[in-house]
This record gives sequence, C-alpha cells and structure tokens, in this order.
Amino acid sequence: MSQTPAPARIPGPLLGIVSAFALFSIIPAPVLPTVDRRIATRAIRAFPWMGILLGVVAGAVAGGVLAAGAGPWLAGVLALAWLAAATGGFHLDGVADTADGLGSRAPAERALAIMKQSDIGPMGVISLLMVLLIDLGALTSLTATAAVAGPGSWWRVALLVLVGPSVGRASILLATLPSVSCARPGGFGSLVAGVTTGRAAGINMVCLAVVWAVLGWLVSGWAGAALVVVAAVLALVWAQGWTRHLVRRFGGVTGDCFGSLNETTQCVLWVVLAIGAALFW
Repeated sequence: MSQTPAPARIPGPLLGIVSAFALFSIIPAPVLPTVDRRIATRAIRAFPWMGILLGVVAGAVAGGVLAAGAGPWLAGVLALAWLAAATGGFHLDGVADTADGLGSRAPAERALAIMKQSDIGPMGVISLLMVLLIDLGALTSLTATAAVAGPGSWWRVALLVLVGPSVGRASILLATLPSVSCARPGGFGSLVAGVTTGRAAGINMVCLAVVWAVLGWLVSGWAGAALVVVAAVLALVWAQGWTRHLVRRFGGVTGDCFGSLNETTQCVLWVVLAIGAALFW
C-alpha cells in the first residue's frame, strides 16, 4: 500500500523557488507542508526566477543544437518543447482556454464557464497554434542570426532565449497585485490573486531588470543591454494592456488568464529580440 510522502522541511530562503516548481511545473520538488496563501505568495515572488532556471535549460538546448550545426529550426523546436514539457503544458492550456472564452463573445459568467470546460474550441486551437508558430519563428530567427554572426555565437542565443521565460512570468507577478481582481473565487487562480505587494513587485522588477541588462551586455555590450531591457519593457507593457482587457472582459483574472499572460508576454519578448538582433548584430 503506497503512502503519501511526508512534507519536507524546506529552508526559508529556498521555500519560494521550491514552491514555484512544486505548483507550476512537473519537475520533481520536495512535498510542500501545505498549499495556502503564504506558500502561494512565496511561489509567485519567486516565479520570474524560476523562469530564469527554466530558461537556462531552454537556452542551453537551443545554443547546443546550434553549436552542433543541426540548424536553427531544430534549436527553436527543442527549446519550446522543453519549456512546454517542464510545465506540463500548463500555460499553453491557459492560452487556449482564454481564447475560447474571449471568442465566445458570451457574457462574463458564461465565458468563464466555457473556459473551465476540458475541451478546446476552434478559437483555442487557432490561438495556440499562432502563439507557438510565432515563438518558433522568433527563436528560429534568433538562432539563424547567430549562425550568420559566426560559429562561436551560439552562446548569445542561449542568453537571449533564457530571458523569455523570466519576462513571461514577471507579467504574472504584476498581475497578482491587489489592484487586479479575481474573476473566479475558489479557483486555482484565486490562490495567487492579489498576493503581491507593490513593494515586493518593485524590488523583484528592479533586480530582474539588472539581471536582464547584464545578460544583454554579455551578448553585445551596452547595445545588447539596451535591446534586452527595451524588449522586456515592451513585453511587459503588452502584458499590462492584456491584463486590463481580461479584467474588463471577465471581471477579473483566472488561472487560465495567467497562463495566457505568460505565453503571450514571452512571445512578444522573443519577437522584439529577434527583430532587434537582426537589425543590430
């Protein structure tokens, strides 16, 4: 007879990142002592940093494939496959469900019910395909640009790719400020809705901006730092607009909305980086 593993004793400094992996990925993590608002708060504050760790692997995959000479398409596909697999398609499912809710043109209550259904409609399929195709196009463009820049430029791709998952999850950090209402009390999204204070968001965003700028600087000096920071700002501006639209449409956000935020913000970031790299490398 199988037994449930005993909750692990997780050191305080590691609780946030461990909670983020336990709640938002399929990567094995220590069993949490409980899942409540306190744990959710820690997880959300660590969420962008979890994105950096996921991005390190995605970047290494893309850069490694490119360094091996296997081509930009395979590099992009495998990087995306890792990110989807590591999260169990959690955020991509949010893209499809949110698109079905918006595409229904039904009142908020009915749209939320449609989003909660397990099936996927035509708007969900189309939106999911478009997001993945744009992601793949942007990553392929980045890796192809690096190939043109020279055989030793694969590591630049690795650094630029790893920024995407972090910026995408930073949009969720901002969407969990108290000013953003929850559309479905009792759902999974309500566990993290409103858990981020303005001070915590500010500290996280400043630290993240420094990390993003350093990564850009390693890629191409101050021009690279400026490109990454500008791309991140534009992606997060998109995220703020998308969040406001979802709140107006549904009366608040849900877990599915958070998933769509992550994926579309990441998508915008990579597109801007791909265009910028092609112009300035």
